[in-house]
Amino acid sequence: MTRKEKIGQIGWNLILLAVTFIFMVPLIFMISMSLRTPDTIGLPKLFIADVTFKNYVNVIKNNPLLFKNLLNSVIITVSSVALVTVCASMAVFGFSRKNVHGKVLIYNIILCTLMIPVAGLVVPLTQLNSSLGWINNYLGLIFPLTALGIPYAITILQGFMTGIPKELEEAALIDGCGTVRLFVQIICPLLKPGIIVIVIWQFLTSWNEFFLSMCTMTKESMKTLPLIAQQYNGAYFSQPGTLFAALTLVTVPMLVFYILVQKQFVKGLTAGAVKG
Repeated sequence: MTRKEKIGQIGWNLILLAVTFIFMVPLIFMISMSLRTPDTIGLPKLFIADVTFKNYVNVIKNNPLLFKNLLNSVIITVSSVALVTVCASMAVFGFSRKNVHGKVLIYNIILCTLMIPVAGLVVPLTQLNSSLGWINNYLGLIFPLTALGIPYAITILQGFMTGIPKELEEAALIDGCGTVRLFVQIICPLLKPGIIVIVIWQFLTSWNEFFLSMCTMTKESMKTLPLIAQQYNGAYFSQPGTLFAALTLVTVPMLVFYILVQKQFVKGLTAGAVKG
């Protein structure tokens, strides 16, 4: 590597570090606010020397059901991720390889649902959950989150599915491979990069869900983790330090999950860039 190339590489590294720091400022500021005392909460500084963990203690002390709320988020998130992955991969396989009557119309209708904002669905979904008895029930969030995630997942997986040669499936069928075995042992492994992308995306979406969760889970024992921060901010009562501590606790599982799967996520995105 020549000296000019080394200088260019160092320059790009510095630019990337600067951009990374800019994007990290909100996260750093959130953590900084969660470690401040009431006297320093209003200081316009990113870093302070006087820190305290009392805000985190208050969150844990004031929420005896915190771990139950965490379990609720895990159950709802994992269930919706599993359902979206299975349903979307099966739907893409059917749309691409099976002669389903009206499949083009069905596919386009599913894609049109991407244009509907979630806020516009909260009232009808809440009424539907109420009539089905799914208020304060896991199903009241699992099924809506699954339905909202499937169109996006189908859009992602469709590009991967078109890149799978049909000759491979025909050869498997000639060797006596059934449809179920073809889907499970051949199609799904080839869709793995796309499946990883939708798993990560659906996990983050389901974990961060707030508006629909607030309307569906009204009991303290059924609330999800993002709802815990709501009690520390209001018109007549506000605890900024404790609020940011609660938000930090909600964010940590997402950060850990993404750090563990970031390589697979990038591989999935780059693989999808060259499909079709």
